[in-house]
Amino acid sequence: MKGILGKKVGMTQVFTKEGKLIPVTVVEVEPNVVTQIKTVEKDGYDAIQLATETVKEKASTKAEIGHTNKANTTPKRFLKEIRGVNVNDYTLGQTIGVDIFEAGEIVDVTGTSKGKGFQGVIKRHNQHIGPKGHGSQYHRGVGSLGTLLPMHVLKGKKMPGQMGNVQRTVQNLEIVSIDTENSVILVKGNVPGPKKSLVMIRTAVKKPNAKNDAANLISYQQAVEAEKNAEASADVENVTVEVEDTAAEQTTEE
Repeated sequence: MKGILGKKVGMTQVFTKEGKLIPVTVVEVEPNVVTQIKTVEKDGYDAIQLATETVKEKASTKAEIGHTNKANTTPKRFLKEIRGVNVNDYTLGQTIGVDIFEAGEIVDVTGTSKGKGFQGVIKRHNQHIGPKGHGSQYHRGVGSLGTLLPMHVLKGKKMPGQMGNVQRTVQNLEIVSIDTENSVILVKGNVPGPKKSLVMIRTAVKKPNAKNDAANLISYQQAVEAEKNAEASADVENVTVEVEDTAAEQTTEE
């Protein structure tokens, strides 16, 4: 098990040399610092605590400053634990970058979903809308709340309420590419949360050892150049065919 904290930038798409389009989520990663190591002997379980996004000391408490000083680093905004890791592979104050993962690895991504506020049952639970005629007097209502016998609404009834703003994990996503120069990870598909939100990328729980072949990506400039080269080759072939046809006609006339 391994993991890293990052910030969701947004979504885009990349192309392979075979012409396949892959939708990806861009996760920007500021180098993570190991600020605490927990062991079974001392804490009852094995885990490491990662911290990211530096903040000013005047915006931090003395406890936060003292905690990060133990790892010889500056105060951080986000601190998260990752359990199930081999603590012997980490040291206090160690810096972790995007190169901890490789293209093709299968991961789980955890984030906080977008908050929708207080919503009704149609938006929150995908229930059907009522008749749209004015005489129905029932358009977006909740509907029946249960039988008369219990004399109260049973627990678990789908009702209006707060929607979104909860922690969610999308499992078995594939890492398409790792950009060590810009500290960016491209994850196939979408991940929870709005732009600029914190996400955690961890080894997949269901497929910890799975790894696909890395996609052979091509940049936009390379695609344009390849298209130009293909057009130039086609033009050369057409000219060659025309010259051969002309030579054949002259030979026939003679």
